[in-house]
Amino acid sequence: MASPTPVSVKHCRTALASTFDGFTSNFEALLNRLDADHYADEVLTNPLRVENHLKSLEGETGLMIFNIQNHGALLNMAGKTRKAKQYVIGNPLVAIRMTAHDIRAALYAPLRIAVYEDVGGAAIVEYDLPSSLFGQFGNDEVLAAAEGLDEKLLHAIMSADR
Repeated sequence: MASPTPVSVKHCRTALASTFDGFTSNFEALLNRLDADHYADEVLTNPLRVENHLKSLEGETGLMIFNIQNHGALLNMAGKTRKAKQYVIGNPLVAIRMTAHDIRAALYAPLRIAVYEDVGGAAIVEYDLPSSLFGQFGNDEVLAAAEGLDEKLLHAIMSADR
């Protein structure tokens, strides 16, 4: 049986200046979408081509969107109306660099952020600070990459909050 280990995670919650719709529209326009199926067959046969494709998707933030889950739409099934989305974001090249040093980094890559409208109508973004998630592994190379993700994530949020 597994023995649980307590981990300290830094959670970030930011009230946005933008509306929910404004922020999510800007965020989705700012970050490129990653279509994993685009390179799935090539990753073993032509890794350089895949790497170049991934670099082309990094854009100004160094991050890309893997998936968007519309939690607000799911809440409609429970008879509640909310604006809420979960974004699965990251950079496969950073994830590769981290997992090459410690495979356990795959547990948190890609990252997740939640954007929602609170009951007062304010737009909020929440996420766990990447360096606090990956820092638990005690690997300096992984931590350095995660600290870079801290900066990239903050930059993407600030850039979309106009």
